[in-house]
Amino acid sequence: MALVSPSLLAADFLHLERDIEMINRSEADWLHLDVMDGSFVPNISFGFPVLEAVAKACRKPLDVHYMIERPERYIKQTAKLGAMMMNVHYEASVHLHRTIQEIHDAGMKAGVTLNPSTPVSVLEDIVEDVDMVLLMSVNPGFGGQKFIENTISKVKRLRQMIAEKGCKTLIEVDGGVQQETAPRLVAAGVDVLVSGSYIFNASEPEQVINSLRALK
Repeated sequence: MALVSPSLLAADFLHLERDIEMINRSEADWLHLDVMDGSFVPNISFGFPVLEAVAKACRKPLDVHYMIERPERYIKQTAKLGAMMMNVHYEASVHLHRTIQEIHDAGMKAGVTLNPSTPVSVLEDIVEDVDMVLLMSVNPGFGGQKFIENTISKVKRLRQMIAEKGCKTLIEVDGGVQQETAPRLVAAGVDVLVSGSYIFNASEPEQVINSLRALK
């Protein structure tokens, strides 16, 4: 059964409390929060005032994804929110191993994200130290993009690496996750599905979450 982490980026920000109440009622496992700085990615999303408000209202574990430069600056603040997972980009972290250690020392699970053009082989010496790897199946920065097909084979390569290392690292995928791509991703070895527009734009979002969770 896949874990589902709806992406808040696709919620209606004029009615954010309503959408978070829907997430609380739903069978969603986590809530995915994309923090963008307009520098590492060509968009700005939201910062700590929104994160703090969401953390107070949301009863699901927070899956915080930093699409920012030097994410290590915000480890303590993220832990203070009560976040379950802090996810940083491989491409944005010069001293990745140290950052992973600091995230763990702050009491959170640590994730590493790879952009579409970054091969999974770069994680060979650290995959055992991280709790989750997030593979971007679109170029980060905007919602509603088309799924990059190479992600399927990338998931399979990562799944093989994890098996060879004998570790329990989860694989998460974000971007273009919907009715057609989600079953293929789970079949390839994905543990956690991040989905935004497909969930929040649906007439029955809770049913969509249930259908994603039912995938095996």
